[in-house]
Amino acid sequence: MRNEDVDIKNEVLNAERRIRGYVRVTPIEYSHYLSSLGSAKVYLKLENLQITGSFKIRGVMNKLLSMSREELSKGVVTASTGNHGVAFAYAVGRLDLKGIVFLPKGVSKAKVEDILAYDVKVVFYGNDCLEAELYAKKYAEHYGMTYISPYNDIKVIAGQGTIGIELMNQLSDLDVVLVPVGGGGLISGIAGFLKSIRRDIKVIGCQPLNSPVMYESIKAGRIVSIKVKPTIADAVAGGIEPDAISFELCKKYVDDFILLTEDEIKEAIKLMLSKHHILIEGAAALPIAAYVKAKDAFRNKKVVLIVTGRRIELEHLKDILCR
Repeated sequence: MRNEDVDIKNEVLNAERRIRGYVRVTPIEYSHYLSSLGSAKVYLKLENLQITGSFKIRGVMNKLLSMSREELSKGVVTASTGNHGVAFAYAVGRLDLKGIVFLPKGVSKAKVEDILAYDVKVVFYGNDCLEAELYAKKYAEHYGMTYISPYNDIKVIAGQGTIGIELMNQLSDLDVVLVPVGGGGLISGIAGFLKSIRRDIKVIGCQPLNSPVMYESIKAGRIVSIKVKPTIADAVAGGIEPDAISFELCKKYVDDFILLTEDEIKEAIKLMLSKHHILIEGAAALPIAAYVKAKDAFRNKKVVLIVTGRRIELEHLKDILCR
């Protein structure tokens, strides 16, 4: 599907009708601390409280519910650094399907254990998300199964975009939304829907400085392959598929990017625990860190931070708390 053929608003509205019985409307919480820190009104969209612990169930469920019975009967395959895999494993069990999750080596232990808690086959391949994704696609093609992309699928993107519908219902006069970015599926869905309602809403992508693949690709005008470093925000680490539809949508709808250091991300995790008593993972801390870093730019604005997930290794958490 070409980018110009995508009617993102209708895709998101259709996704909302499909998945509503399978996902939660997550709360939006006002942050007194962050608001006073930057002279803005700051709200947390708590997708860490979503079923399976992250926003990912929205996209997975919309894709599966869009498929025919014949397609589903042949089985489904995915690749993930964790949250997408957990959501996939849950959805496969919920809909009584056959599925396989491919994971890159080195993915966090906590996320692997969560996937293995469901009745789904797990296979390890490659050293990052992109290697696992490309192999999973080839595997699916060879065995006549369907590959469920974490981000490179309009049905997945539209499912994530249902967050935008909830935001419009919860805080219709918002000014800015800060969103973590990996492959770009989440921000594409949210930005595409919100800007179909109000073009003046600013949507800003947040990436780790150690893995800024989408940022560098947008800057270059094409999807690029760069050497990335390890990051505590492992859910958004790694490369992007060469034909990713999310790249064109990000180019069209994302207004800007903010890059964060590892120290800034870790401090944001600590801030959420100390000020809000909420446990989040590294990727979910990106918008908090971005707001703190660029707070002067948001003065007198209504700002929403998309808090995407809650899985974090205990060892990483211990290291952060003992800093």
